[in-house]
Amino acid sequence: MTIDSMSDLLKLLSDKTRLTIIALLNERELCVCDIVDILETSQPNISQHLKKLKTGGLVTETRRSQWIYYSLNRENYPFLMDILKQLPSVKEKLDAHKTRNC
Repeated sequence: MTIDSMSDLLKLLSDKTRLTIIALLNERELCVCDIVDILETSQPNISQHLKKLKTGGLVTETRRSQWIYYSLNRENYPFLMDILKQLPSVKEKLDAHKTRNC
């Protein structure tokens, strides 16, 4: 990894919403509708952040019928695990949220 690519990756993580999405996906795979509900924001907003994270290689998507589920791509960036260990837990937020099973 080069300094430039590392800088780009860290810029992706410097946004509060994207960092929160990463923390959520660190716990489990989620559909866009779940992320929208948990973060209490709009679907277009979350979709834009997910697009940036996907383009950056941090997130992968899996299509199930008409729904797309997002998960953390742990393979491309092994050092990401060290960053994730430093994030505050969002497990409580996830546990309080009822998955919609989109």
